[in-house]
Amino acid sequence: MNILKIQPLKRRTFLRGAGTCLTLPWLEAMLPRTARAATETPQAVPRMGMFYFGTGMNMRQFYPQGYGNDAKLSRILTPLEPHRGDFTVLSGTCLEKGGGHGGAYPFATSIAIGEKQSISPDQLAAKLHGKHTRFPSLQLSVRRGTGFGSQILATISWNGQGVPLAAENDPQTIFNQLFRPASEQQKAKQSDEFRQRRSVLDAVLSDAHQLTGKLGQTDRHQLDQYFHSIREVEQTLSREIAWQDRPKPQPDMKGYGDYERVVAPEGNGKFVYDTYGKLMYDLIALAFQTDSTRVVSYVVRTELAGGVYPEFGVTKGYHELTHHGNDPKNLEELAKVDTIYMQHWRYFLDRLASIRDGDGTLLDHTMLGFSSGMGIGHSKDQLPTVLSGGSGLGIRHQTHLKLDDNTPLSSLWQTMLEKMGVTVEGPFQDSRGTIGELVG
Repeated sequence: MNILKIQPLKRRTFLRGAGTCLTLPWLEAMLPRTARAATETPQAVPRMGMFYFGTGMNMRQFYPQGYGNDAKLSRILTPLEPHRGDFTVLSGTCLEKGGGHGGAYPFATSIAIGEKQSISPDQLAAKLHGKHTRFPSLQLSVRRGTGFGSQILATISWNGQGVPLAAENDPQTIFNQLFRPASEQQKAKQSDEFRQRRSVLDAVLSDAHQLTGKLGQTDRHQLDQYFHSIREVEQTLSREIAWQDRPKPQPDMKGYGDYERVVAPEGNGKFVYDTYGKLMYDLIALAFQTDSTRVVSYVVRTELAGGVYPEFGVTKGYHELTHHGNDPKNLEELAKVDTIYMQHWRYFLDRLASIRDGDGTLLDHTMLGFSSGMGIGHSKDQLPTVLSGGSGLGIRHQTHLKLDDNTPLSSLWQTMLEKMGVTVEGPFQDSRGTIGELVG
């Protein structure tokens, strides 16, 4: 049916009957034909997020009781009850190269700490979807940078050369990058920087090409990798130039926090995690809503350091609590902290579910996978793995799904990539294939 041919209803349309007269509420059908055409439902696009919770969780109070849609949620997961039907807890996931405190390294690649990494799933998705957005992907973390070389890795994103991509942890900086318009002075400075970077790239490539004929096979291979890195820098530069004059989106910030006064984790003693955590999740929602990016990675909690904050009201750091020694108090406080993180996760799901997107909500068209590099007792199996959202993309949720023992975590990433429209050539990491129960 052509909506332009439908006559609009009058605003003062009444329902009459049984001696009553009721005014209809506002309906889209009351809009003029041209206005209704402008409000036709836009086609939704898929989004994905990968989230890392360092140092595992208290798995004794994590898994739901029973399986299937009616499984009873555990203490830690009880905050997610309002979103039953939009998430699935996956029991049986394993990270073969995980366990201990190096689990952030293989989390997205299945490659152990100390070995050459490969491209992470988020960056495979960014290759396909990044050409449509200002930012191919966002790397977020509670800790800035990469942390590469240490166990406190701040990122789970790796480029095609296995190089870690630095994460940002300051909500104000991220907000400005996404939404703050550049001044004319900033634009002029940016243009000068673009020209300088282009000149440097041209000079470097010219010198490097002259070396090619003088090198052996091993050195040529090394140089090819170098050229690949240079091309990535060129592509990034070209993207920045292409987007320089396009206005940034200006989202409606009613109901959102204050990004002007937020204190980052490296700030002063006024830092409050509850405020910070919600601002970071809101930024992801806003980035997805404005199609600034379709791919996000976020290290919510790093290994070893941090993880608890004064307002949590516990007596020890998170890492110390995980060495619980079966002490009931330690296990109780560990579960308390994990529950607080799930309260923030519910806040995130609430936000996404409140945003209309295409023929559903932002949550319907966004897949969010979280897990850790270890289970309880620093093991590599029994990971706290949950997939949320994506019902509009074909994800079939069932609250609690029992997988075969030692199912590689990479099977979840492969499942998400498939729903992002990414074609995986040949075997994917150590995956056994997509999780059919989620997509069948």
